[in-house]
Amino acid sequence: RPDRVPPSFAALLERKPMRVATVAMANKMARIIWALLTRGDTYQVNHVPAITA
Repeated sequence: RPDRVPPSFAALLERKPMRVATVAMANKMARIIWALLTRGDTYQVNHVPAITA
């Protein structure tokens, strides 16, 4: 379903093979889940992270 694929994943698929892109997205999700669990936060779909300089 190309209409349900996030734009970032579609762009990654254009540059990398399917399996590499899948592992990259799984890694990203795992890092998000780990951060949420360690901080005790709740997942927010449209969250924009603060920019730190």
